[in-house]
Amino acid sequence: MKLIWTTDIHLNFIDSVKLDDFCKKISCLNPDGVLIGGDIAESTSLVKILLILEQKIQCPIYFVLGNHDYYQGSISDVREQVQKITENSSYLQYLTGTGIVKLTSNTCLIGHDSWSDGRCGDYFNSAVMLNDYVMIKELKSLDKQERLEKLKQLGDEAACYLREQLSQAFLNFQHILLLTHVPPFAEACWHEGHLSNDDFLPHFCCKATGDVFVELMSKHPDKNLTVFCGHTHSSGVSQILPNLVVRTGGAEYGQPKIQDPIYIQDPNYIKE
Repeated sequence: MKLIWTTDIHLNFIDSVKLDDFCKKISCLNPDGVLIGGDIAESTSLVKILLILEQKIQCPIYFVLGNHDYYQGSISDVREQVQKITENSSYLQYLTGTGIVKLTSNTCLIGHDSWSDGRCGDYFNSAVMLNDYVMIKELKSLDKQERLEKLKQLGDEAACYLREQLSQAFLNFQHILLLTHVPPFAEACWHEGHLSNDDFLPHFCCKATGDVFVELMSKHPDKNLTVFCGHTHSSGVSQILPNLVVRTGGAEYGQPKIQDPIYIQDPNYIKE
C-alpha cells in the first residue's frame, strides 16, 4: 500500500494552473490514499480548495487542519463547515472527526489538528507574535495570560481525543499512523536544520499530545506509532522511543511539496 503525504501546502498562495499541476503530480504516483497535514488554505478558500482536490485526485484524502486554515475565521465555524462537506464526500476524510481508519489488516490511521499549547520553551518571555493571535476569532483580543489558557485548552482537547483513539486502535492494530499539524515534541520542531529555541517552542509544539504518546507507547511496547506532522516548514525525524517516531514535513510558501511516500507492507492487502 502506498500513501502520499504532504503538509503545509498553502494552496491559497498558488494559481489554478499550479494547483492543477500539483494534483496531477499526486495522481501520477497512483497512491492508495493521500495524507494532508494541515495548512491547506485559509478559511475563506478552504472548502473550495478541498472540493477541487477531491475532484482532481480521485482517491481517499485523509486530512487535518492547521492554524492557517482558520485565518479570517473561527476554529468552531471552520471545523463545522469541513465536517459538513466530508459527510457527503466520497473521498474527503477529516480525521479530527472521522475516528480510526483501517488501512490494512494490521495498520490504521488516526489524526487530529492539534495546537501549540505554550507549554514548551519560555512562553512569557517569548516576543513571538503569530498571525494566529490576530487572525483567528478565538485567539484575538486576548492578553498573554488569557491566550496561554486558550492554547492549553486547545492542546488538551487534541490530547484527550488522541488518547481515546490510540487506546481503541491498540485493540485491533499493530501499527498506528497518526497525522497531525503541530509537532508533539520539542525534538520534532525542526527549522532550517535546527531545533526551535525557547522563543519559538511555545508556538510550535503541543506538549499535551506528546505526553500522551510517551505514556501510552511506554505501556504498549509491542505496538508501533509513527507521527506525521508539519507546522515548522522544515523536515526532520525524531526517534522518541523504540516504538515511537515523529516525522516532520518540510514546506515552502507557493511551492507545495510532496514528502517521501509512505509504504505499508501487508501481504493480505488488495487494492480496491
